[in-house]
Amino acid sequence: MKIAVLSGKGGTGKTFSSVNLAAAAGNAVYVDCDVEEPNGRLFFKPENVNSTAVSVKIPLINPMKCTGCRKCVDFCQFHAMAFVRNRPMIFPAICHACGGCSIICPEDAVNETQRVIGYVESGSHNGVKVVTGVMNPGEESGVPLIKEALREGFAFGGDVIIDCPPGSACAVMESVSMSDYCVLIAEPTAFGLHNFRMVYELVSLMGKPCCAVINKESEPYAPLNSYCEEHNIPIALRIPYSDKLASIGAKADIAAEEDNDCKEMFSGLLEYIREAVK
Repeated sequence: MKIAVLSGKGGTGKTFSSVNLAAAAGNAVYVDCDVEEPNGRLFFKPENVNSTAVSVKIPLINPMKCTGCRKCVDFCQFHAMAFVRNRPMIFPAICHACGGCSIICPEDAVNETQRVIGYVESGSHNGVKVVTGVMNPGEESGVPLIKEALREGFAFGGDVIIDCPPGSACAVMESVSMSDYCVLIAEPTAFGLHNFRMVYELVSLMGKPCCAVINKESEPYAPLNSYCEEHNIPIALRIPYSDKLASIGAKADIAAEEDNDCKEMFSGLLEYIREAVK
């Protein structure tokens, strides 16, 4: 079973929920797809970590063959090439590695070379396989890294908990694409509701079943409850605002391993999802 955990903004509790869900599951896989700022590993502190570089292909122009026909520049829909002084200029950071410029070149003047954009770490913690995508600073797209992290995580088998990037952009869509079920983390505030609606619309468009988890709830927030009721979104868990949980998190410990009540909460959420997926 592949469970994607999403939130419309950072700081909502997405990583907290993902880490504790994986810890409660025990023999599971945690995949951190928030490749721009992965922090699940700070809690798991995985051992026996292996790291594998992830590369993408970028064009390499052969000046001896290039005639300056600019067909490659005109073809590129991502504006990763420009025509300067009668020759194509490449902007590697925004190249999507589609290979079209190489195919369309009539002179066979466009070859491809590899460019490293980050790496994928894999290790383990108390039976949980921890897979983390880490993007190099300054890169434009983490999608190739996310694909590789998911590929490695799925190879282990068993339950996979996917810690998605915040928001609803391309990286989130890639993270969710292979999931069986989505858990949407919400804050009981007006801003939290706005961002919750955004990710709910995304998973709805992708046809993914989902539930809501309301985090840091000191008291019910009526507009969020009403929205869930209107759209038939089950609220599977309400996590109370807790000084104890905050203290555990501040020490970079895993609450489900330190607090029995928290372990029961996330074990119950896991069972709820199993029943929903049947």
